[in-house]
Amino acid sequence: MIKMTMFLKRHPDISREEFVRHHIEDHGPLFRSIPEAATHVKRYIQTHPVEPPESTVPQADYDGTAEIWFDGPDGMKAVLNSKTYTSKVFPDEKTFLDHENTLILVGEQTDIIG
Repeated sequence: MIKMTMFLKRHPDISREEFVRHHIEDHGPLFRSIPEAATHVKRYIQTHPVEPPESTVPQADYDGTAEIWFDGPDGMKAVLNSKTYTSKVFPDEKTFLDHENTLILVGEQTDIIG
């Protein structure tokens, strides 16, 4: 299993509130509609920042994260090269993400607790 973690920056033309709303209410269901995702995606979560308790950790300057677990490299390829992703999901990303400043990390996850 592999995991893709994206550190998201919002498109400069939209507010943080609009970014979060679109990410949850529009983009999430759109990604879920990819037929190949039903077979190859094991989990997909979104995280959006909240103010951490005072004096605990510095907050990174990102508008959210998306984490997607795939059954393997071929499954990731199948989803990201699918017709639905390339014709609907990826074009939607261009409406609310700043792709140039969004970071992507693909790797294997190691459980430490849990």
